[in-house]
Amino acid sequence: MIYLDNSSTTPLDSAVLDAMLPYLKDTFGNPASQHGAGRTAASAVLNARDKIARLIGCKSDEVFFTSGGTEAGNWALKGACLAQSGRGRHMVVSAIEHPALIESAKDMQKQGYSVTFINPDESGAVNPADVERAIRSDTVFCAVMAANNETGVIQPVEEIGKICRSNGVFYYCDCVQTAGALPFPTRHCDALGISPHKFYGPKGFGVLYIRNGAKINRLISGGKQERGLRGGTTNVAGAVGCAAALENAVRDMQTNNKKISALRDSFVKCVLDGIDGAHLNGCGEKLPATANISFDGCEGENVLFLLDLKGIAVSTGSACSAGAVTPSHVLTAMGLSNGRIKSAVRFTFGKYNTEEEVTTAVAELKQAVLKIRGITS
Repeated sequence: MIYLDNSSTTPLDSAVLDAMLPYLKDTFGNPASQHGAGRTAASAVLNARDKIARLIGCKSDEVFFTSGGTEAGNWALKGACLAQSGRGRHMVVSAIEHPALIESAKDMQKQGYSVTFINPDESGAVNPADVERAIRSDTVFCAVMAANNETGVIQPVEEIGKICRSNGVFYYCDCVQTAGALPFPTRHCDALGISPHKFYGPKGFGVLYIRNGAKINRLISGGKQERGLRGGTTNVAGAVGCAAALENAVRDMQTNNKKISALRDSFVKCVLDGIDGAHLNGCGEKLPATANISFDGCEGENVLFLLDLKGIAVSTGSACSAGAVTPSHVLTAMGLSNGRIKSAVRFTFGKYNTEEEVTTAVAELKQAVLKIRGITS
């Protein structure tokens, strides 16, 4: 298989698996237990939390473990809004956020909160001035992601963070796509979320950084885990795997980015030069992995299916939106035409891809597009 869907998930590194295995087998104690097996597990969790905090650039007591990036986003939005409901019930959310934030905002609308959704420009970037104009005296929360999961366009989080801080607005930055690829914007936000399966770590685990002093309620009630803010037995192996994967990703960031961006750029050039009616969606500064391309006269799903038959894995959007019948909310918010939106395919590269795979993928993509156009013409 030629895997070009690394923004959906990445393979688990063997070294990360090796770090996790003891906590999946022999060292299986519950870290909340008082006996030796529990204390051993608790020590592993403590070490993982310390390591993640150092890599993110925060204090250990600002790191909270979750089940993934979706929970982190839900917790940040709902928890911050509920903690500050006495001050106001308005939030500002970019229209290109992950569904975790979009749907959470809609949930809160049903509870009497109001939301201003901010569209990006045609390049895919959110204008900080639009965020500033949207903030009101009763605004308590803002979410603009570090980089978009469909287009890869990097967002101006530093400027947005300054605007939110000067207005006393809780700012959440979704860093699920940028962890291990870009420096963390920790000092510019009140909270950020990551998920290790995007950087060769385990699925089903996530991290939410919450700045000390930021007002936020818990989302999941239960025991006293995560300093009483998130009940549930701690995923010890997930914490250990996340710490190992993040350490590797941060250490190898420059090397991986150089390799991955070279593969992506080579692919994009070959596609745009070799396939008539191919259009790159989103411009400006992007993540090294991502290329979102539309093909005139095609349906994106048909391109995906034909490539899949050839053993090439791609996507037509975010994995969390798979199977959705509605057009991409990201490309729609960018103001692209319906044809561009419906024909879009996302190709995302990783550190295990090769030049040979790029060459094969371009050739098979060209044949797929020609076949679809031949059928539909």
